[in-house]
Amino acid sequence: MASIDNTVQQENNTSAIRRVATASAIGTAAEYYDFFAYGTAAVLFFGHLFFPSSDPLISTLAAFATYAVGFLARPLGGIVFGHIGDKVGRKKALVITILIVGLGTFCIGLLPTYEKIGLWAPALLILIRVLQGFGVGGEQAGAVLMTAEYSEPSRRGFYASWVQIGAPTGFLLPMALFAVLNMTLSDAQMMDYGWRIPFLLSAVLVFVGLFIRLQIDESPVFAQIRETKAAESRPVVEVIRDYPGLVVKGVSAKLIEACTFAMFTVIVLAYGKANQLNATWLMDAMIVAVLLEIVAIPMMGALSDRIGRKPVYITGAIIQILAIVPFFLAINQDSFWLTQLAMILVITFGHSMCYAPQASWFPELFPTHIRCSGIALIWQLGSLIGSGILGLVAVKILQATGGHYYGMATYVIVLGVISLVGLALMPETAPLKRKAEYQQWGEK
Repeated sequence: MASIDNTVQQENNTSAIRRVATASAIGTAAEYYDFFAYGTAAVLFFGHLFFPSSDPLISTLAAFATYAVGFLARPLGGIVFGHIGDKVGRKKALVITILIVGLGTFCIGLLPTYEKIGLWAPALLILIRVLQGFGVGGEQAGAVLMTAEYSEPSRRGFYASWVQIGAPTGFLLPMALFAVLNMTLSDAQMMDYGWRIPFLLSAVLVFVGLFIRLQIDESPVFAQIRETKAAESRPVVEVIRDYPGLVVKGVSAKLIEACTFAMFTVIVLAYGKANQLNATWLMDAMIVAVLLEIVAIPMMGALSDRIGRKPVYITGAIIQILAIVPFFLAINQDSFWLTQLAMILVITFGHSMCYAPQASWFPELFPTHIRCSGIALIWQLGSLIGSGILGLVAVKILQATGGHYYGMATYVIVLGVISLVGLALMPETAPLKRKAEYQQWGEK
């Protein structure tokens, strides 16, 4: 009888983990849907629509600067929603953040252009991007944390990594929509109203994500610390005061992942445009590599349970550093198959090996009552430096180097080396490496 009860309990736990992972992944997909819808539109449309200039490169530079503005608000959002997640609850923070991000994406689809209202158009676009960045700042930390805290210790790397599937899914949806629209509408129609459609359709993803999130229960670990009043603390202050070194190492580790995914899925489009590369081949190769990454992410999460978070993450970082120059040399040949192989190497393998372990590793670094704040600080400061600053300087680097790749490659290599130092100094948290502490993880 006891074994039957245990089996039923295990099935219930597995079902709960899957529900939470699904809800968290959809929220992450909504976040990255905005990220890639805006990034794609910035290259193809926003320079002309919101930042008109006689020099197309200047227009694109201005559009990318607005793209980067959203990252500036992320650390503040991480602090605020990390505090809410640690003090009020993980679930409440996630419901608020998905509404902020989703409604912001929808509103971009309603914005009048520069031609209609002049400078108010880019001003409103910047305001929405700041609000979105604020919401995104608390989204990812809460999403991975909910799933990690529901997961059994021995398979936490695998289950938590399912949240990360939201990133490639959020990439594919707007890319697929833009591809279909480009095939069915003329250039004039796309510039007139077609670009709005992916932003307006984001409401569907937000509605589904919100509905699912409202159905899940609060994290059991958070419920436990609420009962013991362990949440009566100042989580952000405590993280900065007691774990400054861990935050710096974590931010350093995040840099290579944040930088390269933006580089290989958004910035590369601007690079291709500056070098007259076949944009269709670039986008098709991206789509295939990202589809394969959806399969690779849970595999790398499971691998991190078996051999440790550090070996998987470090291997991915090394791949990104060593492959960056060959990547640009390959796509410069303007050959679909060379571009495809290069994309698979850096995205399907390199990025997934960095991205999958984060979902379990970062939560395992901090005690329960400050965990959400700790993850949020690492995630958003790393994203700001790795992706946000890249968005500000990428087109300027291309302009200064005459479209050459060496400026971009140098940027990736420098951040990659910093990440390797941070990774080397971080503690291993996988169960094979620290069983006793790992079993007590939820009670810290």
